Amino acid sequence: MIDELYKALYQELTKWCVSMTGNRTLAEDLVQEAFLRALINAELLKELDLSRRRAWMYRTIKNLYIDKKRREAFETVMDELPEEGSTEAQYVQIDDALLLSLLTEDEKSLFVLRYLEGYNSAELGKLFGLPAGTVRSKLSGARKHLRQMLEENSRQDKKAGRANAAAEGYNERKG
Repeated sequence: MIDELYKALYQELTKWCVSMTGNRTLAEDLVQEAFLRALINAELLKELDLSRRRAWMYRTIKNLYIDKKRREAFETVMDELPEEGSTEAQYVQIDDALLLSLLTEDEKSLFVLRYLEGYNSAELGKLFGLPAGTVRSKLSGARKHLRQMLEENSRQDKKAGRANAAAEGYNERKG
């Protein structure tokens, strides 16, 4: 059954994955990993018809790719913690990663693929099995969520600044 699935879908999945990742080697690795998962889940797949097996393979590859992107984002942040004398760009990267960590996993996946990887809403819709309008709505929600978090942090920073100024004034008067 897995051999038949491999013969029927390998080329199709690889082409789709290359268009998604822009990297033939990565695409082949993702497709191979999906077929390994298919072997592990062979009992489940036996119960499905070909169209559902195809959908399962596409979803598995999509999830593998998203997981890879998440790991890369996390590893980048952990590997590139600023050293003394770091450049502004390094701080911006860390700020970006921290902001992304405030999003839900769905929001983060869409946000990264749209704004960092350059996918449009139609492509993301196909990738996630959603209408393009739903993708745009989810991205709007992600931007709103980030804006709210930034505004909240800004208010907290202002409060902390006023508290520090008051404490310094008190110390000057006392001292």
